[in-house]
Amino acid sequence: MKVNRHAKILELINKYQIETQEELAEYLNMEGFKVTQATVSRDIRDLRLTKVPDEEGKQHYAPHQASDSGMSEKYIRVLREGFLSMDMAQNILVIKTVSGMASAVCAALDAMKWNEIVGSIAGDDTIMCAIRSVDDTVGVMDKISRIVS
Repeated sequence: MKVNRHAKILELINKYQIETQEELAEYLNMEGFKVTQATVSRDIRDLRLTKVPDEEGKQHYAPHQASDSGMSEKYIRVLREGFLSMDMAQNILVIKTVSGMASAVCAALDAMKWNEIVGSIAGDDTIMCAIRSVDDTVGVMDKISRIVS
């Protein structure tokens, strides 16, 4: 449950500019996660979320920028928990996830900032990644395989 909630939090903060713990708790409750402000506070600490300013100067939650490798433990956990399979079609990588986890897994991949990935889009249980080349696609599949195994 905690992993799913963390994945949903990452999805929500990437989708909305959430400014307070109470606002995050409201979004989580609307998504079916019955949480208190104390739970949200622990989740924010566990995920190491930080507040960053937007264009208007308002502060909102964002993932803490990971280390040089770009792979924080939380993103790796989300990838491992949500990943089911992957296949390639030339330089397009299609990743299948647990139902409802594609956005969170996609956000985790984006946060890793792999240069080979030009962009990605997510549905409910499927992610499509545009990769720079066929060789890079094979390389990304290898990286993902090493993470999820």
